[in-house]
Amino acid sequence: MTGLWPGDTRLVAMLTFDVDGPSGALRRDPTLADKPSLLSMGDFGPTVGLPRILDLLHTHAIPASFFVPGWIAERHPERITDIADRGHEIAHHGYLHEPPATLGPDEDEGELLDRASAILEDVTGQKPLGYRSPSWELSADSLRLLKERGFIYDSSLMANDVPYFVDAGDGVMVEIPVHWSLDDAPYYPWSPAQGRTSTLASPKAVYEAWEWEFEGAYRDGGALILTLHPYFSGHHGRLQVLERLINHMKARDGVEFMRCIDVASGWSDAGLAE
Repeated sequence: MTGLWPGDTRLVAMLTFDVDGPSGALRRDPTLADKPSLLSMGDFGPTVGLPRILDLLHTHAIPASFFVPGWIAERHPERITDIADRGHEIAHHGYLHEPPATLGPDEDEGELLDRASAILEDVTGQKPLGYRSPSWELSADSLRLLKERGFIYDSSLMANDVPYFVDAGDGVMVEIPVHWSLDDAPYYPWSPAQGRTSTLASPKAVYEAWEWEFEGAYRDGGALILTLHPYFSGHHGRLQVLERLINHMKARDGVEFMRCIDVASGWSDAGLAE
């Protein structure tokens, strides 16, 4: 075993996808339910972007992790079943994309966790074991609640750029860390109905940013953990960013693509177990 990874593996890439659809927009502003153009932009994710992404992953024989709000699974069960049937991980992403840190006094975080878990298990036949906080905003109680419910890992924190352990009540959980620089949302935020009118990044600029991150992680024998949204990265030019990056990574010796759950299940203080 060399460094964090077993055998000849030098870097593990975890491709993760948040299948939000319009859930995040509706959570932030329920009045957007009256704006069909805005909602259609979100609907593009599960209906058009997601199948394209699944086909791309199939072409390259890459397993991935998909974080799904329960609200989306209720409305698109066949899409979520397709993800699971292809061997990808289905993980928890709230019910209506509720950041736990923003819950109101009448909202119970544990109840929302249980509600979405039950929906995902009903659709896929499997209980989700991974969790990602919507908007990456945990509450002070989130990790404890996850641990009590048998979750193996969280993917919401940023204290490292390789997996690590975090305190979770009476025990610890594996953290699969994230970062905004490895998320497509900051690069493609245009949405006037939500007041987002900053300049869109070109696919070329996004590719270059992620290639630089990969090169640094490869040099250090670390991990590359990407967060993408089908309603952003499912568009043609942006999907080419992902495919080009996949090809670049596959051309290097010792790069392995893994699901978050498979990394978390074998994680130890010394890295990934044999």
